[in-house]
Amino acid sequence: MTDDRLNALEARLGAVEDELAILRLLATYGPLVDSGCAEEAAELWTEDGVYEPGGVGAMAGRPAIASLYSMDRHRELVGRGSMHHTALPKIVLDGDRAEAVGYSFVAENAGAGFSLWRASINRWLLRRTAEGWRIVERRNRVLDGSDEALALLKSAR
Repeated sequence: MTDDRLNALEARLGAVEDELAILRLLATYGPLVDSGCAEEAAELWTEDGVYEPGGVGAMAGRPAIASLYSMDRHRELVGRGSMHHTALPKIVLDGDRAEAVGYSFVAENAGAGFSLWRASINRWLLRRTAEGWRIVERRNRVLDGSDEALALLKSAR
């Protein structure tokens, strides 16, 4: 009986630790991209990870993902002052894999204050690696009422 209880407690604690590690990983993203740390941001993905932000095509692999944050458009946003914020996602763990679905917001400095530049829904697929939890795939869609955005929203059930 005691072994069963300890095993159950260990499993529950492991799940809490995994969720916390994933939340920390996703929370690291914004400060990295807003400070111009393109390579460090790309390190949040697996070597062959994919980022599909919508509107610019999919980036596959860390070098391609880092190049997104080096584009003129992104550097200009960072140069004005920006905030990429990941809201708390719904996380579903499955052993060494996980799925997280949640909102993200990008605000930009508009001079007299900040304005919301983009509000999106995201679906992250993650995997535990030797480096810790990493993003395998991220799909991001602007909340524009499109079928793609609605499908990602519904995946949070």
